[in-house]
Amino acid sequence: MKITIIFLSLFCLFACDTKSNENKKVTFSANPHDSISNVKTPVVLESKATGNEESVYFVIVADTSLNYFTLHKKMFELQRNFNFPIDTMGRYFNKDKNLIALPDNSEDEMYAGEYLPRRFPSSDLSLEYLKFYQSQANNKTIALVTGIYESEKEADSVLTVLHKVEKKVFKIKAKIYEDCIH
Repeated sequence: MKITIIFLSLFCLFACDTKSNENKKVTFSANPHDSISNVKTPVVLESKATGNEESVYFVIVADTSLNYFTLHKKMFELQRNFNFPIDTMGRYFNKDKNLIALPDNSEDEMYAGEYLPRRFPSSDLSLEYLKFYQSQANNKTIALVTGIYESEKEADSVLTVLHKVEKKVFKIKAKIYEDCIH
């Protein structure tokens, strides 16, 4: 009985170590038509959560749409124009599921073939479901996220730069769950 409890405790401990796994950068897309050239090393900001399950971050969104491919094209235009890094986390648009998803053969067995949102601060471009950051959003609205920032000042700087070329850009103050999702 004690061995079973110890085993289950160890399993939970290692299964919930998602912060280190999510901070791994994947700067490629599962879509073979994508290409990213001259992408700088992505900036990974450390999580400020200290025992709390949620943290408040500022999410900058360049645009939203129900059409993944429109925003996907725009994401690469922003990358070219501003040299922002792109991090797809290995996700792509699964047409059969009508979903931004990890590949079915992903190392993360729980989220393989499913949507896994960005949850930690970084200055990367990605396509996310807006509902994760803004509860009143439509479930299928996709956001072109240009970064998740701990500092409102840093987020406002990015907002100011982008607003010169992208009139739809906006900032969300979001409570983001950072604890174990497994």
